[in-house]
Formats: sequence, structure tokens, C-alpha cells
Amino acid sequence: MENIEIVKVSVDDIAQLQIICKQTFFETYADGNTEENMQKYLDESFSLENLAAELANPNTQLFFARLDQKPIGYVKINFGEAQTELKYQKSLEIERIYVLKDFHGKRVGQILFDKAFEIALQTKADFLWLGVWEKNPKAIYFYKRNGFVEFDRHIFKLGDDLQTDIMMKLTLAN
Repeated sequence: MENIEIVKVSVDDIAQLQIICKQTFFETYADGNTEENMQKYLDESFSLENLAAELANPNTQLFFARLDQKPIGYVKINFGEAQTELKYQKSLEIERIYVLKDFHGKRVGQILFDKAFEIALQTKADFLWLGVWEKNPKAIYFYKRNGFVEFDRHIFKLGDDLQTDIMMKLTLAN
């Protein structure tokens, strides 16, 4: 897509961030989960307090993909202690890449991934890693196409439902 800009999310963008977080997560996972579990996860994970804490964390970066000044996707990247599990100092976690459904298949996710990859190279990370729901074949295919390989599994709690995420990693040649 033409004219997509990648911009760092600031605290001034928190309302837009909350909207896109909730909308993209719902669009991605609503069909495979109960309404109660989805609502609980959306309310807790994407509360203004949680998003403000993410934005205030020096080891977390969030970027919007914007088209005509409107967010159409975002990526959340974690370093060091902000990583959800590994916390390896020379790794970078892609915790979230989400794109509005209307923009799927238009390379927005790839542009966001490329931003994370660029940051990983700039910070001289040894590898990128992430967790992806085992029932999300499109995302798994996307990450494999970008060179990620499975290395483990972990449990992700959505509401009261315990789900399995495939942990994937991309080793970088520095």
C-alpha cells in the first residue's frame, strides 16, 4: 500500500491506541472465543491504565501504521525486562502485530514487521521472538514466511480459557 507511515505512539495517542487495540484483537479472535472471555480480556488488557503503563515503559515501543493520519495497524515491541517471558537482554519480543481487517492482505503487517526487524538490527539483537495462537494459521504462515521457526509453546490466558501459543524465533546474523 502506498502512503502508509509508521509513527511512534505517544501518550497523546492513547485513545486511538485503545480503539485500535480493542478492534483488531476482537476482529482477530472473536470467532474462536466466548463473548465473556473476549470482553474480559479487552477490558483488562487494553484499559487506559495498562496502555499508559506500556507507553511509559522505556523497554517497550509501540508504532502505528497510519494511512491518511488514521491508524490501521500497530506493533508492540519489548526489550529486556519488558519481554513477557524470555527477558534475554539481547533479544527483542514482538508482543503484538495487529492490522484492521479491512487492510488484511495489503502488506500492512509486513511493513510493521519490517519496523520491528529494523529496530532489532539497530539494537544488535541476537534474535526476535514472539508467541502466536496455535489456531491462527495465517499468522503462523506469515511468521514462517519471514524466517521464524518454532522453538517452544506456552499458555496464554484469555478470560478463563487457557490457550496454547506457539513460540517462534528468528535468529539474526549480526
